[in-house]
Amino acid sequence: MRLPPSRWLVGVSALLALPAAMASERVQVVTSFSILTDMVEQVGGEHVQVTSLVGPDGDAHMYTPSPGDARALADADLVVFNGLLFEGWMERLIDASDYTGALVTATAGIEPLGRSGHDDHGHDDHGHDDHGHDDHAHDNHGHDDHGHADEHVHGDDDPHAWQDLARAETYVVNIRDGLIEADGDNREAYQANAERYLAEIRAADEEIRTLIEEIPGSTSVITGHDSFGYFADAYGVRFLSPVGLSTEADPSGASMAELIDVIEEENVEALFHENMTNQSVIDQLAEETGLSVAGTLYADALSSEGEASTYLGMMRHNARTLHDALAEPGHEDHGHDDHGHSHDHDHGAHDH
Repeated sequence: MRLPPSRWLVGVSALLALPAAMASERVQVVTSFSILTDMVEQVGGEHVQVTSLVGPDGDAHMYTPSPGDARALADADLVVFNGLLFEGWMERLIDASDYTGALVTATAGIEPLGRSGHDDHGHDDHGHDDHGHDDHAHDNHGHDDHGHADEHVHGDDDPHAWQDLARAETYVVNIRDGLIEADGDNREAYQANAERYLAEIRAADEEIRTLIEEIPGSTSVITGHDSFGYFADAYGVRFLSPVGLSTEADPSGASMAELIDVIEEENVEALFHENMTNQSVIDQLAEETGLSVAGTLYADALSSEGEASTYLGMMRHNARTLHDALAEPGHEDHGHDDHGHSHDHDHGAHDH
């Protein structure tokens, strides 16, 4: 029996509406920037739809939220941001949106490094022994301890904690718990996805350590801004930069001159671009010192394509780029960096 045209059109309309209906049933998550977006997608899987306020190759330091961002937060079931004043504008955006749902500060429970790249709290083993994470590390949903901040204001703590894969485990635990709070019906899926992702993080951590062990501990490299303190703390490569933790400032002539002196005095082997900082500064250093620009590293944002378009891909890309430029065949540092820190991390400290 043939359906009348009106019935046929209704059936087609219903089929076309299915994807939208399925999307509306998924947990609506808003993240502040691209690295968190990938982490949430890894843990949330098919149960989440994620909106990133700052996309790949975008600069979260310098971002100015739009009215559309406030509307996105108002419609969200879960909001995930880094904390430690990485995105100082996020506090004001949350207030402007009147968002009252589940909120994850991804760095909750992490002992932060200070601006120098060393732990201000006196923990020698990279601060990992004192993480003290429980499965509800995100439950302190209050905003950053620094209180409300004007846009582009950064505190004394280094916010780039994802640059150490052991600390990234805490991000995953916090995200997992936030998703369970927002969508308890899919608790088991989030727990299973998180366990799988944590295993992948640990495997990547071992790969990176193997690569970095072939780089002499006395080696220094220069990048666009001071974003690799946690990578240095975890893996033992010394990073220098012409500007501080934020990408907002341009280096002064005096700081550039000082950096050129440091390059001449110390074992600086290579310069590296970053995907979302001013490359002309590094190019100027290369011209004045004769050092080569050995590649592009990804610090604060994923790439829009290629290997570095995922968080673990980004970390592997950075390690391989450093290794290819700096490694000496046959060199091994036997698990210690140039500060004498052990590279062995106690991944079992986390309560998963």
